Amino acid sequence: MTSLKDTLKQDLTAAMKAGDDMVKSTLRMTLAAIMNAEVAGDVAVELSEDQVLKVLQAESKKRLESAEIYATAGRTDAEAQERAEAAILAVYLPAAIGDDELAAIVTEEVAAAAAAGNEGAKAMGLVVKAVRSRVGSSADGSKIASLVKDALG
Repeated sequence: MTSLKDTLKQDLTAAMKAGDDMVKSTLRMTLAAIMNAEVAGDVAVELSEDQVLKVLQAESKKRLESAEIYATAGRTDAEAQERAEAAILAVYLPAAIGDDELAAIVTEEVAAAAAAGNEGAKAMGLVVKAVRSRVGSSADGSKIASLVKDALG
């Protein structure tokens, strides 16, 4: 099985051969972000699949946030570009968990924390950690935190 980074490189080569400038530039920026993450510390390291996935998620999130900013500024051309880049990156990300399913998991974990004697704001960290371990990278951390905060009251 090829790694996510190798898949990105292969797809970049294919985009170059096909002359697809949008995919080509998006994948180049993403691979550059991965390489920057690999050399960010004191010693260069090879990122694990999970770390590469986190870089991809961060890049996708940047694109979506930029699209929102452009939308509020009335720059529809730049917004469309950012959304197109986010769509390209979405192909490489795991499927997002549904809102109803995530809410059910949050409810279960809040109940489990309450049964263990942890309630209110004190349980926030424990519940978020438990939900995060169950859903992995298929849900945004801020979304999880918001749902947990609402559930804990």
